[in-house]
Amino acid sequence: MERKGVVTMQGNPVTLVGPELKVGDKAPDFTVIDQNMKEVRKSDFANKIKVISVTPSLDTSVCDLQAHKFEEEATSLPDDVVVLNISMDLPFAIKRFCTAGNIKKVIALSDYRYASFGTNWGVLMKELRLLARAVFIVDKDDTIRYVQIVPEATNHPDYESALNALKSLIK
Repeated sequence: MERKGVVTMQGNPVTLVGPELKVGDKAPDFTVIDQNMKEVRKSDFANKIKVISVTPSLDTSVCDLQAHKFEEEATSLPDDVVVLNISMDLPFAIKRFCTAGNIKKVIALSDYRYASFGTNWGVLMKELRLLARAVFIVDKDDTIRYVQIVPEATNHPDYESALNALKSLIK
């Protein structure tokens, strides 16, 4: 499935591969790679509220700020909330970024090997093989409770609305 007219990258239209997910949908599965080259699945975060911050590349200023914003927020979240950052960056680059940037609470993961997150969650930019900037919040039952696909991939997400949606799930 391909979708056009949803996202641009530096003003240029791109094609998103995968379904358009909506609030109330069951969160699709994914298999991504961690900084130590091990596979990580959505099921590894069962019974947790999941904040999924999606970035095109941590080597850009907006993605860097997005990761640090969620890191800052993650330090005060309860143990039943996990914050993931998923990009197409190679695990080695992610490890370097997290070490240099003191990212400890956000779990930074790579979709480079299978693109299963990008295609299953509808955020793979076909022309670039990068992920579109997005934020998803998934409850403990794996139901999507918040979706934000940023229309221009070089712009920041609306952090405030994402964090408000998250706070409404935390008991």
